Amino acid sequence: MNQVTTKVGKVYLVGAGPGDLGLLTLRGKECLEGAGVVLYDYLANPALLDYVPAEAERIYVGRRGRGQYQDQQEVNRLIIEKAREGRVVVRLKGGDPFVFGRGGEEAEAIAAAGLPFEVVPGVTSAVAVPAYAGIPVTHRTLASTVAFVTGHEDPTKEAVTLEWPRLASGNGTVVFLMGMKNLPAIVDHLLREGKSSETPVALIRWGTRSSQRTVVGTLKDIVGKAEAAELEPPTVIVVGEVVRLREQLNWFETRPLFGKRILVTRARDQAPELSRLLAGYGAEPVEYSTIQVVPPESWQELDDAVAELDRYQWLVFTSVNGVRPFMERLRRRGLDARALAGLKVCCIGPRTAEILAEFGLRADLVPSEFQAEGLIEAMRAAGVARQRVLIPRAAVAREVLPEQLRAFGAQVRVVTAYRTVLPRVDADRMKDLFRRQHIHAITFASSSTVRNFCSLFDSREEMQKLTGDVTVACIGPITARTAAQEGVAAHITARENTIPALVEAIVQHFTKSGSK
Repeated sequence: MNQVTTKVGKVYLVGAGPGDLGLLTLRGKECLEGAGVVLYDYLANPALLDYVPAEAERIYVGRRGRGQYQDQQEVNRLIIEKAREGRVVVRLKGGDPFVFGRGGEEAEAIAAAGLPFEVVPGVTSAVAVPAYAGIPVTHRTLASTVAFVTGHEDPTKEAVTLEWPRLASGNGTVVFLMGMKNLPAIVDHLLREGKSSETPVALIRWGTRSSQRTVVGTLKDIVGKAEAAELEPPTVIVVGEVVRLREQLNWFETRPLFGKRILVTRARDQAPELSRLLAGYGAEPVEYSTIQVVPPESWQELDDAVAELDRYQWLVFTSVNGVRPFMERLRRRGLDARALAGLKVCCIGPRTAEILAEFGLRADLVPSEFQAEGLIEAMRAAGVARQRVLIPRAAVAREVLPEQLRAFGAQVRVVTAYRTVLPRVDADRMKDLFRRQHIHAITFASSSTVRNFCSLFDSREEMQKLTGDVTVACIGPITARTAAQEGVAAHITARENTIPALVEAIVQHFTKSGSK
């Protein structure tokens, strides 16, 4: 799965799951990472395409319940055509390919063409969506069976084949997929075949996503409730006594950040930590990295400093980004952690100290205030006067730390260990999210992320117009000050300069405001 093209093409029918990115299988992720072509549909979360190599071809073959269907024969033709070019083709399908996903038809066409293929099952919405609404599809005392039923049969069939009498007479759960358009007919069939009008029904739209919406009623009133709520596809319909458990088991929609889409602007390799914490509180992280950490234009300055480590008494890391390049240059000289035996090592915060610990080193000093000002006071108290200090850091950074240490009598040398640049960003797509009011909050974990974010707009006026109603969260006062200078008002400022503290501040803000 590490190559984009092969001598003989292969097709992977991959289940994308119901929408929550975390429900994609590990095998599905592997397939996307090795894809040369991806054909994806309407129900597959588009954020999954971030796993696809930049050079891969992306083809939208969208399908939606109330819209025009992409001709299945054309989809089959595209899959086969791309595979015959010797490429790795991923057909990314919402839910599971073989659960009302036409995966069987596509597999038949691929097999008939003599092409190798693999089916990667996905988490089906028939189970996951009710679970995210607090509804188990089976229960020891309420439902020993579950039936998955298509909400609309193939219109080319000569006769209806659904066994409505059995569906109505059973005591188990019935889950209808793709049935929102036919909800009145489904209810009518069940009632006519003897199903009690008091049978509980749940309608769950965009299940497992931050936009999930659930309407609960009975067969007697659910059609009217659906019309009042203006529910549209994609909606899963659950019929059965298990729906009554939702009142007790509704875990997903009650989380403090449920319904919030939050923009994450951290570097791509650092964004997952923040995204994971936000998702744990019910938010939907939307990653748009506005910063990328790259090597310095030359390693000479850092290499020279590494060669003279015995001259220094202090080594200061002001960011997690400085630790790894420093240790890598140390390794390239044939050295390891023992070369730092005569130095005291200071880290600006606990996360930086954690990265240092990965190399077998314990920080001698971690200030209680995780920013330059706190580090300055901690080093002053530790007795930095008349001592030599080495600071490997970003090419462009605040000068307050070296200036203040020099004022205390320290001899300070600053060397470039990395640079931060603006990565390639689809600014138009991001702006469109703001125009459609799909973003509820923006997170900034450094001043660089703020400046780079603002640079994506044509003017300050455009930026303020598009983001004016969006909550802005900054990791600390320095970042909040930078935001203010750029014309962005920070609504949330973390008490500590850490990612967990930032997330906690966001949770507290939305909990207190009662915003949903």
